[in-house]
Amino acid sequence: MSTDLLKRITSDPDICHGKPCIRGMRYPVELILELLGSGMTTEEIITDYDDLESDDILAVLLFAARLSQVKSIYKIAS
Repeated sequence: MSTDLLKRITSDPDICHGKPCIRGMRYPVELILELLGSGMTTEEIITDYDDLESDDILAVLLFAARLSQVKSIYKIAS
């Protein structure tokens, strides 16, 4: 199921400067994360953005979780 969800996240240089977006539409992942972070619920987001589906929100969260899975963090010399 997670693979199917991640297919909803696309990147196209001609849409939002290549930022990861939902299903080729002009809804960047970062926008949805900001809305969730501001306290909006999935239902509120879907109500405000008619062409989004609940699986799109789940895909955004899964995508963000995968991005945060790093093995090591290295300090860059200053």
